[in-house]
Amino acid sequence: MTFIEWFIFFLIVQVIHFLGTWKLYVKAGKKAWEAAIPVYNAIVLMQIINRPKWWVILLFIPIVNLLMFPILWIETCRSFGFNKRTDTLLAVFTLGFYIYYVNYITKTPYIENRSLQPNSPLGEWVSSIAFAIIAATLVHTYFMQPYTIPTSSLEKTLLVGDYLFVSKFHYGARIPTTTIAAPMAHDTLPILGSKSFISDDKNKDGFLNKSSLPYMRIPGFQEIKRNDIVVFSWPSDSLKTMWGDKSGKATYKPIDKRTNYVKRATGIAGDTLEVRDGYVFINGKKTILPDRAKPQWYFKVDTEGKKLSNETIREFNRNGEGQMSNDGIYYLNLTDNEATSLRKNTIVKSVTKYLTPSGTYDSSVFPHSPKYAWSNDNFGPLYIPKAGATVALNEDTIPFYEQIIRRYENNDLTIFGDDIYINGKKAESYTFKQDYYWMMGDNRQKSLDARSWGYVPFDHVVGKPVMIWLSWNPNAPGFASKINSIRWDRMFTTVGGSGKPTSYLWLAIMLIAGYTFYSFKKGKKK
Repeated sequence: MTFIEWFIFFLIVQVIHFLGTWKLYVKAGKKAWEAAIPVYNAIVLMQIINRPKWWVILLFIPIVNLLMFPILWIETCRSFGFNKRTDTLLAVFTLGFYIYYVNYITKTPYIENRSLQPNSPLGEWVSSIAFAIIAATLVHTYFMQPYTIPTSSLEKTLLVGDYLFVSKFHYGARIPTTTIAAPMAHDTLPILGSKSFISDDKNKDGFLNKSSLPYMRIPGFQEIKRNDIVVFSWPSDSLKTMWGDKSGKATYKPIDKRTNYVKRATGIAGDTLEVRDGYVFINGKKTILPDRAKPQWYFKVDTEGKKLSNETIREFNRNGEGQMSNDGIYYLNLTDNEATSLRKNTIVKSVTKYLTPSGTYDSSVFPHSPKYAWSNDNFGPLYIPKAGATVALNEDTIPFYEQIIRRYENNDLTIFGDDIYINGKKAESYTFKQDYYWMMGDNRQKSLDARSWGYVPFDHVVGKPVMIWLSWNPNAPGFASKINSIRWDRMFTTVGGSGKPTSYLWLAIMLIAGYTFYSFKKGKKK
C-alpha cells in the first residue's frame, strides 16, 4: 500500500477503536471523544490500563505491533474485570472485537487499582516470553542481527561456519516492508520449514501483498565504502528453496524476505568497474584491497602425476579440496601468495592461473547480451549508477539498466525496436532514483555475485558485519568433532580493520561472568 492508503487504513482503525471502546473510556472517568483522537486515544488507553505511555511507540513498529495489539486487547478486558482464561482467548481469537461485547453488553465497572501481576505461573511465563520476544525483535530488526556464512564466496576472509553479528545501524536500519510475519524469523520458520510471512507468491500486486509498507530506512551514520563487506538481500531471489520447496519454480518475495547474501562492495555508486584477467580495476586503476582480504582464483598445478601430501592440500584449501584429476593435474583455489609459495614445493613443476581469455562470451554473465563478450575473469568496463545521475538510453545501454528501470525503480518499461518508452513516454535518457553497488566475492571464480545478476540497489542493503562471535568447521563429522573443530582464534574477532584479527573472547567471557554474578546476587537479595 502507498502512504495515503496506509493513512486511510489508520483512520479506519481509529473509527473501529472509537466504536468499540468509547463507553469504556467513560466508565474509566475519561471523555468519550478521547477515544476518537488518533495517537492521543492510545496515550489515554495506557492510563486506563495502568501501563507506561511509551508502549504507544511499540504500536507503530512493524512486526512488534503484531505482538502488542493482543496484549492491549487482553489488558483492556482485564481492566474491566474480564480476566478469565476464556476472556483472554476470546480477546485474541476475535482480533479484539470481543471488546465490543464488553463495551456494549456488559455493565462491569472499571477496576482502577487492579493488580498487574499475572494470576497464574502460566500467565507470568507467557507475559515474560512475550516481552522477551518484543525486545529481541527490536534488537534483531533495528540494531544487530546474527548471520552465518553459508558459502565459500569470501573464503579465507570469512569462512564457512563463521557466525557474525551484523550491524543494522551503520548504514541505517531498514523498516520491514512485510507487516505480517513471524518475529525474528527471516523467510523460513525454524523446524517447520514453512514460509514465515504472508504474501502472494505469484503476483507482486496480489491482495495479500497490499499490506506491505513502502520502503523506508532509519538514517545511518556511515556510507558504504569501497571494499566494505556488506550483507544485502539477493536482488534476483525468486526461489522457493528457502522454505523447503525444491520444485525450482519461481516465486515473488518482498525485498526484506529475500535471501541474505554477504559480499564485498568492490564498486560503489558512481564508479566505473572493470575486471582484467581476474583483477578488479576502479576508474581505470587496479583496486587495492584491505590487507585482510584474500582474493583467490583456480590454479592449475602440474606435479607430473605425483601426489601432493594431505598436509599441503589442507594448508592451501581449508575445506580439503584438491584431489588430483584424471590427467594428473591439481586445480587448487589459491591466493597469489599461496601460488608463489606452492611453486617452491619440490614436486611441483608449474603453477598456472586458470583464466577465461579476454573476448570470451559467457551468457551467464551480466548483462547477458552477445553485444558484450564478457566472462567472470574479463569483464567491463561498466558504470555503477548513482542517485541523480543521468545516462543515455539506446540499444547499447538498455541491457545494463533495464532491470533497474523496471524492477528496482518500478517503472513501466516498453521497448519497440530501437525506441524505448518509460511510463508511456518515449525516453532517450534516464535519471536514477537511488545508489547502486557492485558486490563480489573474494573467491573470484567460486562466487555467485554481481557478475551474474548485476547491480545491488541501496534499498536491498541489510547491514555491515562487525564481529565473528562463533566459528567452527561445519564439515567435521559427528557432534564431538564439531566441538573440537571450534576455531577459537576467530571467536569475537572484528570483521573490518587491518592486520591480524584480535580475539576478544576473554573480554566476552568476563562480561558474561560478571552479568551472571550480578544477576545471582540480585536474585538472592530478593
